[in-house]
Amino acid sequence: MDKLSIREIWLECEIWVNGWDTEDDNSDVIVTLEDGSRWLATFFTFSNIVSLRDEHALSGECLSGGYFWASDMILIDKLTRDRVEKVIKDQIATGDFEIAFERMVDGEEE
Repeated sequence: MDKLSIREIWLECEIWVNGWDTEDDNSDVIVTLEDGSRWLATFFTFSNIVSLRDEHALSGECLSGGYFWASDMILIDKLTRDRVEKVIKDQIATGDFEIAFERMVDGEEE
């Protein structure tokens, strides 16, 4: 794909009524490019992986915290709009965007 141009970046966490923890949380992110294509990834803070592992250890999920997985996962130090935008722009510049994000098909909802 030629140079990708961003039209819009949507962060699920920005619509949460109670806000989010920029240091320990995760959020779906949808990038809409100028060509109209939409791309999805889930951003997790490094701390959030540890918190989820601890929760799974108590709940028994994922072999009691023995593993963790998420499709289209991107790890990030802080879950802020500014940081997410910088990561996306870096991925576009390095050619990693189309590998890290999954292209959404028509009909998938935010």
